Amino acid sequence: MRFLTAGESHGRALIGIIEGVPAHLHLSEDDFKKDLARRKLGFGRGTRQKIEQDHVQILSGVRHGKTIGSPIALMIENQDFKNWEKIMSVKEEDKTSDREVLVPRPGHADFVGALKYDFDDMRNILERSSARETTMRVALGCVAKKFLSELGISILSRVIQIGSIKDEAQWPVFSNDLQEVIDATDLRAISQEANQKMKVEIEQAQKEGDTLGGIFEVCVFGLPIGLGSYTQWNHRIEGKLAQAFMSLNAIKGIEIGEGFLSAQKRGSLVHDEIILNHGMIDHASNRSGGITGGMTTGQNLVLRAAMKPLSTLKKPLRSVELSRVKETEAHFERSDICAVPAAGVIGESLAALVLTQEVLAKFGGDSLQEIILRVRAWREQTSQKLKGYESQ
Repeated sequence: MRFLTAGESHGRALIGIIEGVPAHLHLSEDDFKKDLARRKLGFGRGTRQKIEQDHVQILSGVRHGKTIGSPIALMIENQDFKNWEKIMSVKEEDKTSDREVLVPRPGHADFVGALKYDFDDMRNILERSSARETTMRVALGCVAKKFLSELGISILSRVIQIGSIKDEAQWPVFSNDLQEVIDATDLRAISQEANQKMKVEIEQAQKEGDTLGGIFEVCVFGLPIGLGSYTQWNHRIEGKLAQAFMSLNAIKGIEIGEGFLSAQKRGSLVHDEIILNHGMIDHASNRSGGITGGMTTGQNLVLRAAMKPLSTLKKPLRSVELSRVKETEAHFERSDICAVPAAGVIGESLAALVLTQEVLAKFGGDSLQEIILRVRAWREQTSQKLKGYESQ
């Protein structure tokens, strides 16, 4: 399975193509509404979220409500394009200096992108490097999540830190409405107390013309044992997940399980002991985050990603106007104060896309039912082994 996206932040539309989705998966345009709406969640978002409706149009790969095994093409029209039609026109005769970006923002792709692609107007850089592109990655992730749900795999996310405010609450026992409970809070934190403190932190940053980052956590329930492999460096599943998460705008770090905390402890306090649990071989803990030796262990997969503060500040940092080599204030573009809650939703989609690739790589199959039967057989086989090798 592979996918591509195209489109600019204020261009006509975002386009996505996902190839390798098996046939007979129920899919309609309604399946995209929930997660695209969730991507707009979170206190501290900008006005762009109120403009865009983010309706997905399925252009190919689906017939009469089911996938047909061919590439699926999706389109999301940008509602704000009507205000940028001349500025973002593909026609040479429409070229204008309106809304040119001549001063780069510290921490953004503007500066290096201008040098790399030899542009004076950095509008050409920020339009594609903008996080608006992730709207389509969420849409593509909806397809992957729908497929995984047919196999009993669920993906949830939450915010565990905004600025200096942490949510120390543990994941509750999984339930079908757990994500709705988390999404009902302003910042998508589990603890109501932490949620309120995070909100105050964002309000303060907004008053000061600043931005805030944080950490979100993605948890995957119901994974089978053995996705990924130790046999080659590029087959290790944590490497693929890390690449996907680090490709997300503003992400500067990722950890799986206890991650960096494990570096501070002795081995006896880090590794998950293997025990007998009511006659079944099991792990005493899940500090590894559900991955050991490049493979899933069958436990919950837990990933955390650190998001830096957004680089567009209402109170701009110092920069240089490149054409005149003159110090000035950085360019200001409409932006959010904090987008960590939305990043968690995007993280769910990134995890879903990687895990779908891994499921298809391990189990194969061209139709949904074929894959369901193979995954079911594998779960039964591994369950029998965990009950005891002496019977074999």
